[in-house]
Order: sequence, then C-alpha cells, then structure tokens
Amino acid sequence: MNIKEIQKEIVDEFAMFDDWMERYEYIIELGKGLPLIEEQYKTEENIIKGCQSKVWVHAEEKDGKVLFSADSDAILTKGIIAILIRSFSNQTPAEILEANTDFVDEIGLKEHLSATRANGLVSMIKKIKMYALAFEARN
Repeated sequence: MNIKEIQKEIVDEFAMFDDWMERYEYIIELGKGLPLIEEQYKTEENIIKGCQSKVWVHAEEKDGKVLFSADSDAILTKGIIAILIRSFSNQTPAEILEANTDFVDEIGLKEHLSATRANGLVSMIKKIKMYALAFEARN
C-alpha cells in the first residue's frame, strides 16, 4: 500500500468511532502494536525534541525503503507515533518526503491534543521527514 492508501485507511478507522474517548482508547491500542525500537537505539540522537514525554524514533533503510521503529514512555504518545510509523514505514525516502500529513487533521488528532502533545506530534513528523531526507541524500 502507498502512503495515501494507508492514511485513508487510518481516517476510515477513526470515522468508526462516535466520540473522542473511543478514539483515545483506539490510539492506545495501536500503541500496543508498535514495532518497538531496540534498546541500543534509545539514545539522545533518536529522541524527539519538543515532546512532553520521551519518544524515540529509529530508521534504517532496507532495499530502498525506510523502516521505522519507535517507543515512548507514555501510552497515548506511543499510539500517536504508531499511527505515523504505520503511515510512513516501508516507503521510499522520496515518497515520505512528498507525502502530506493532512490525515492527522482529518482524524482530528491535533485539535484533541494538549498544546505540548500537538507540538510533539509536529516534531515526530519532522523527525520522520528528516530521516527520509538523510536517506534520500545518500542515494
């Protein structure tokens, strides 16, 4: 699946829920399925700056695709990064760089987060795009 298709799937999943409590629970569930980062990558270099909780994101390139793993010490944040990783992992650097993140607004995520969590979300997206940029520059 390409990024747009994955993002549409995520938007459709969130549309099934009537209220934000159900959506928060779903985000937490998604976090439980997150491809976890290996302990060796829980470094200062991989930490997301601007998040109120600790979030680590690691990326590696395999066969021209970027594979992400992550972890967080907060259950809601773990779910948020899981949504982003699901959207962008296993895509080419160019596809990641070209992709928009409108789906985040479509599911209403930003408006239902505290200001610091919303800033953290933006920082997570920036970090993912920076990894893609680095891999793109190497190719």
